[in-house]
Amino acid sequence: MECHIYYEGDDDPDKCTARRLEKFDEATLYRTMGQVPYGVVLNPHAEQALSPADAEDGLGTLVALDCSWESAEEASFKMNGVHRALPFLVAANPVNYGRPFQLTTVEALASALCIFGERGRAEAILEPFRWGETFLTLNEEPLRRYSECTDSSEVVAVQEDYLADEE
Repeated sequence: MECHIYYEGDDDPDKCTARRLEKFDEATLYRTMGQVPYGVVLNPHAEQALSPADAEDGLGTLVALDCSWESAEEASFKMNGVHRALPFLVAANPVNYGRPFQLTTVEALASALCIFGERGRAEAILEPFRWGETFLTLNEEPLRRYSECTDSSEVVAVQEDYLADEE
């Protein structure tokens, strides 16, 4: 599965996971939205949760937006494609460790790859990050359970079960 990123460049370049993905040839970065190919767009404002069924809709293309959380408003996600929100997951990156839904770009892409059943590819894109393996370990159970779902409604049900178990 190809990983593509619309890159706004408003984060600290030294901490930018998108730039590191490009450096290791794991993703392609775009500076204008019109260049971004059609695919499954990871959008926290989407009305539907990402599920394994979406793997075919994106025609093998996964798209993420790399920007600071302060500018990640709905208007930022005006890209062509099938927009889906990631279900509940916890960040492992040093800036947002342990915070739900505060994922870096690489964590978001790796999550989607795991949900699509491409764990090996997820491990590969996380490999350049010292906390990458920790992300998969922290989220092992929910990622496994999400990947076993057939559609978005099942993912939401699993998310609700998982959150109820955590309380």
